[in-house]
Amino acid sequence: MKALGRFAKDINRNKALLLMVLPATLWFIFFAYLPMIGTVISFKEYRVSQDGFLASIIHSKWVGFDNFKFLFSTEDAFVITRNTLLYNAVFIVVGLVLAVGLAIVLSEIANKRLAKWYQTGMFLPYFLSWVIVGYFVYSFLSFDRGMVNKIAAAFGADPVQWYSDPKYWPLIIIVVFLWKSIGYNSVVYLAAIMGIDKSLYEAAMIDGANKWQQIRNITLPMLMPLMTILTLLAIGRIFYADFGLFYQVPRDSGTLYSVTNVIDTYVYRGLKTTGEIGMSTAAGLYQSFVGFVLVITSNYVVRRFNKDNALF
Repeated sequence: MKALGRFAKDINRNKALLLMVLPATLWFIFFAYLPMIGTVISFKEYRVSQDGFLASIIHSKWVGFDNFKFLFSTEDAFVITRNTLLYNAVFIVVGLVLAVGLAIVLSEIANKRLAKWYQTGMFLPYFLSWVIVGYFVYSFLSFDRGMVNKIAAAFGADPVQWYSDPKYWPLIIIVVFLWKSIGYNSVVYLAAIMGIDKSLYEAAMIDGANKWQQIRNITLPMLMPLMTILTLLAIGRIFYADFGLFYQVPRDSGTLYSVTNVIDTYVYRGLKTTGEIGMSTAAGLYQSFVGFVLVITSNYVVRRFNKDNALF
């Protein structure tokens, strides 16, 4: 009873703060935790029942790990896993370097109005749909009407079948992703830079530190906790691929599957062809489980070096 009384007093004392977090708590309950019930579908041969969703789950045949075997027994299993991991690894590393570098450059622009224009221009692509970006890329790479081939023809070069030649697409995918996302990521780091105590830079200038020394000894160390946390969160989604990027931008070209097919697009095409909901759920559970393990492992490594930079 005493414990219950203390609990009630804590609720009453912190009711304002609890009311503030209530919407987010409800959102997580309804859209993150309740849907976890559906993970059981990955172990069943899911068939729709006229009695509703729960009845469909209950009456569907239990097949154990058959859905996982089906997902990774094909010849494409290695290709989609390799593509998903390698692309995301490049996105994480290169994206981190460019986002931090861009944020530092923007923070050093003396004309703040001009800096706002640059910031807005780089932030805008983040809000564009991948459908729009796909048509935008197509306007450059179309064989007969694309701007790149027209410029090449003007210099006497032969046009390139961009949507039939896989060798160009790893670079195209990386460039398009960075162009779309780097502005948003840089704003996060720019906000952190703006929060650094200016007296630190003033003291460094008095000691004779140049701009590079200030960045290396003040800016980057102050950004390190944020960089570590965002990188850990990105590692947790390393088995997830941006569906729009890998489906809309290459225009679902079959000749490019060797370099553009990832787990998400493979599951989508399989679901569209076979209608196997159990297989797609198995892929989602597989991605979530691997991401969870990677976050725990990465966080453990970070804690070994610096506990303050770890997530938990």
